[in-house]
Amino acid sequence: MAERERLICAAGDLAEQGKGVRFELERHGRSQPAFVIRFDDMPRAFLNQCGHVPVELDWQEGEFFDVSRHYLICTTHGALYHPATGACVGGRCAGRGLIPLPVVERNGHVYLLEPALMENQ
Repeated sequence: MAERERLICAAGDLAEQGKGVRFELERHGRSQPAFVIRFDDMPRAFLNQCGHVPVELDWQEGEFFDVSRHYLICTTHGALYHPATGACVGGRCAGRGLIPLPVVERNGHVYLLEPALMENQ
C-alpha cells in the first residue's frame, strides 16, 4: 500500500520550541492522541503518551516543553524526553522514550505520513 499524507497544521502554527499542535490518529484500530512540535527548525511528532505509563504529556493543551524549553516533559511524572528523538533523558521514563511519528513539512504545511506499516508499530 502506498504512503499517504494527512494535513496536521500550517507550518506557521509551530514556533521553535513553542506550543505544539495536538491531533488524533488511528493506530491498532483505535484513535490515539498525538502531537507535533518544532525543534531544530523541523517538525517532530510523537504519540501523546508518556513512556512510564500511558498518560498524555501536556499540562495544558499544546504545552509539551519544560520551563527551560529544552526538553519535552510529562507533567504527571516529570519524565523528560529529547524533542528531536523522543528518547528518555531523565525522570520516571525508565529508559522508555516517546513513540515518534513520521512527518514532513512542505509548501507551508505539516503532514503526517501514514504508511501501511504504522499499524505494526
